Amino acid sequence: TCTLDDLREADGLILASPTRFGNMTAQVKRLIDSAAPLWLEGTMEGKPAGVLTSTATTHGGQETTLLSMMIPLLHLGMVIVGVPYSTPGMLHTEGRGGTPYGPSTTAGSRNDLQPAPEDIKIAEALGQRVAQCTVRLRGH
Repeated sequence: TCTLDDLREADGLILASPTRFGNMTAQVKRLIDSAAPLWLEGTMEGKPAGVLTSTATTHGGQETTLLSMMIPLLHLGMVIVGVPYSTPGMLHTEGRGGTPYGPSTTAGSRNDLQPAPEDIKIAEALGQRVAQCTVRLRGH
């Protein structure tokens, strides 16, 4: 379980949540809602952050979930890192994940689907981008 101390110590953050009605889960929201001390301290300001999600279906709220996850991160002063369309696998017409807001995938209504290889590559690209931004912004 992630704690506020974990967030304090982190130089960057990738926040992941399955989708619940086009929004992050209550468990992830609870963590973010508990971050008022970090907001008051300015602890998260300038730290890069990315978000990712999975949904049961293709139109299950991937983009709204990602956007709703960004809002509190912006309030905390974090720098949002997305996935550009130049990333291989982003431009497609298949019923799978991948958005400029962050990686996503479709898990199926019974959680029986595995992410497409392209979706995994997009998630890896976000991880690399957040790490690169962390080095540049935090000087590590």
